[in-house]
Amino acid sequence: MEPRDAPSTREPRRTAVRRWIREDSRHDLSASLVVFLVAMPLSLGIAVASDAPVTAGLIAAVVGGVVAGLLGGAPLQVSGPAAGLTLVVAGFVQQFGWAVTCAITVAAGLLQVVLGLSRVARAALAISPAVVHGMLAGIGVTIALAQLHVLLGGAPGTGAWENITQLPAQLLGVHTGEAVVGLVVLAVLLVWPLTPPAVRAVPASLVGIVGATLLAWSLSWDVARVDLPGSVLDSVRLPELPDGRWGAVALAVFTMTVIASVESLLSAVAVDKLKDRGRAADLDRELVGQGAANTVSGLLGGLPVTGVIVRSSTNVAAGARTRASAVLHGVWVLLFSLALVGLIEQVPMAALAGLLVYVGIKLLKVADVRTARRQSELLVYLTTVGCVVFLDLLMGVLIGFSLSVALMLRRVVWAKLKVSRTPVPGGHDHWTVLVEGTLSFLSIPRLSRVLSHVPDGAPVDVELAVDFLDHATYEHLAMWRDQHEKTGGVVHVDEVSGVRSGMSRGGPAAALPRWFAPWSSWQTSVPAQRHSDHDEAARPLVSGVQEYHRRSAPLLRPVFEGLSDGQEPQAMFLTCADSRIVPNVITASGPGDLFTVRNVGNLAPLDDDGVGASVHYAVEVLRVPALVVCGHSGCGGMKALLDGAAGSDDPVGRWLRSGVGSLAALRAGHPADPRSGAVADRLSMVNVAVQVASLERLPVVRDAVAEGRLKVIGMFFDIGAARLSLLTDDRTAFSALPEGVDVLH
Repeated sequence: MEPRDAPSTREPRRTAVRRWIREDSRHDLSASLVVFLVAMPLSLGIAVASDAPVTAGLIAAVVGGVVAGLLGGAPLQVSGPAAGLTLVVAGFVQQFGWAVTCAITVAAGLLQVVLGLSRVARAALAISPAVVHGMLAGIGVTIALAQLHVLLGGAPGTGAWENITQLPAQLLGVHTGEAVVGLVVLAVLLVWPLTPPAVRAVPASLVGIVGATLLAWSLSWDVARVDLPGSVLDSVRLPELPDGRWGAVALAVFTMTVIASVESLLSAVAVDKLKDRGRAADLDRELVGQGAANTVSGLLGGLPVTGVIVRSSTNVAAGARTRASAVLHGVWVLLFSLALVGLIEQVPMAALAGLLVYVGIKLLKVADVRTARRQSELLVYLTTVGCVVFLDLLMGVLIGFSLSVALMLRRVVWAKLKVSRTPVPGGHDHWTVLVEGTLSFLSIPRLSRVLSHVPDGAPVDVELAVDFLDHATYEHLAMWRDQHEKTGGVVHVDEVSGVRSGMSRGGPAAALPRWFAPWSSWQTSVPAQRHSDHDEAARPLVSGVQEYHRRSAPLLRPVFEGLSDGQEPQAMFLTCADSRIVPNVITASGPGDLFTVRNVGNLAPLDDDGVGASVHYAVEVLRVPALVVCGHSGCGGMKALLDGAAGSDDPVGRWLRSGVGSLAALRAGHPADPRSGAVADRLSMVNVAVQVASLERLPVVRDAVAEGRLKVIGMFFDIGAARLSLLTDDRTAFSALPEGVDVLH
């Protein structure tokens, strides 16, 4: 159970136990059995792949479940022997022997405890995910290559390259019995996810191993089987200290500590994302729990222990609620190992090889490759994989980590520079120099080389889309601009990002993203030659479209791809046609969020088919949960109403007649009138309340409100204060909209 469920006094502890028995026990018991069925074959297979005694995997499963389960800081995480350490352990066994490897496990566990008590666990999360995923993928490839030989009835080579080159000969000399057994397990594991949910409730690994064992037994095939030296208790042995080579042992302890800690902590973070309740994992405590488990496992002759995402995700999916599930799974492994040793010895080695080939394949994830590519870390991922497979695990991780740091530093100090030329008939060609990223003194040589491509006297735009610009680079750009202008050239420095260097002349001091800011704040003094093919009136619009295609479209494309098949807006937003009101800006919304209807004065006349059709479509077809009427200060339509424009027979006058009721309500003392401020703004507020009431009289709106699936909301935007206020439910006043308010309830 959770530590908070087990206080120090006896009575609260008894209360916590009773509560667990009453509320959580049935969930934890069933989940522990599911995890046990998954863990048993995996523990045996990982021990085989690690060149360790088979019972070492069972000991690690018991200790990982009980010790790490009781002491760890991630209650739903399940620990045990992990595929990520198979290469490390196998290398240590070959180099030092099994007894010394157990001592290395003990030392690594003690070091983990020290690190956990030092509260440095989160430092492990600083390692690039591309390195971790590449490490796991490299381990998976190595395991699959080696165990493929066992599946075919042979013996694996000493390295990945040897396993690759010897595979054709292994295929020619395949042993039929072993191959069939291993392929049966592999086929079950691959096909099982396609079966109905009721069937998938049984762990695929258990079905595969049991099925292959029964097949080999029924056909009396002479295949190699698991060989246990006795019970698990008979296999318990104390570790031995190394005979010299202390430097190599120290490096081995460090390697095991780092890999086991990183894998456990990343698994704990992943489990936090899977569960739907409870506090986040205490990573420092989890590291202490993992260290204690490794210390005990090494002392008993078991494999090293880590948090295992396969077992942990199974635990969460099976409905576990407390740490009792992980502890009980270890108890079931112990009882099975003591009472049913004979059954374990019936398992063919080729069946475990088939399981390990599948485990190795699963460690190589397409999603990790896509993520690395999307984050520009594909080179780090592939380098780590290659080095782990063809060198060794430690070298692969170190090289991958070093490369990730080098690329990070390059991104920090290496600006993207690009120069382009736009031909202009009858005059100087127009040049554009684009600078993106961090512009520091380290980039001055490259910047100087790029600027040298611009000929004397040519008009040029320098677009600075930078997040940092140091003094040395500023001086270099200023000096180049002065020199270029002396040759007759025109230089326009366009500061795209939020960094204001002072390079641009005359622009506003405020730095707004271009998708947010008015054209006037970033299209100042754009040379006319750049738009010589377009009318002067269309120039701002064309520049805006070009800016969208250059910067915004690549970022928004995934959003629009998801919206291409339809829309599910969260609100219909009826507001004024005033250019100063931008619904997506004042509501911090994006594409697909608002179904927007605009007209002069944000009016909702009941006899207007345009507004009526929009409301009907939004409420009945799109099923929006909110219908918003938003007025604003300084509204020209309201001013025109006050000036008597509704009496004229022009289009504006005929339209504004729909607002005469709002004007009458103001003069009659409508409660939404604040009684202070500009009369036009007071009329705008009353108008919002009147239009809300008008919409609520529409049958389609009235029915939806009665059903509880729609709410009609009034808002008022004060342009000068850039502030929205909300019409109260009784339609009598506007109140400031506090942060976090839920206007739908």
